[in-house]
Amino acid sequence: MSTLTVYTYANCDTCRRATKWLRAQGLAFAEKPIRETPPSVAELQTMLTTQGGELRKLFNTSGVDYRALGLGEKLPGMTEAAVLKLLASEGNLVKRPFLLRDDGVGLVGFNEATWTKALGSP
Repeated sequence: MSTLTVYTYANCDTCRRATKWLRAQGLAFAEKPIRETPPSVAELQTMLTTQGGELRKLFNTSGVDYRALGLGEKLPGMTEAAVLKLLASEGNLVKRPFLLRDDGVGLVGFNEATWTKALGSP
C-alpha cells in the first residue's frame, strides 16, 4: 500500500477541502504543517519532476512572501538548486496543499478532478 504525505496550512480553506476529500475517499495520509516542516529538497525534486520541471508550479505565487521577495522577477535567474533550497527553508513559499505518494505521484494545489484521476479511490 502506498503512503500519502500531505503538507497543509491550518488556515488554508483549500487544504481543508483536500484533506476532507482524502478522508471521504478512505485514503490514509500523514498530514504535516507546511510552515513548520516544509518539504525536503528531495521531496521538492520529486514534485518538480511531476510538474514537468516547471519551478514556478511549486510556489504559492499569491502569497505575501513570494511578492515581498520579488520572486516573480528573480525566479528566472535562479538555479534549480537555489530554488529548491529556498522552498525547503520557507514553507510559506510552497504551493499548498502539497501531496506526495511514495510511488512518485505528486500534486500541488487541490482540484478534485485532478486528484481523483491521480489517486482514484480505494
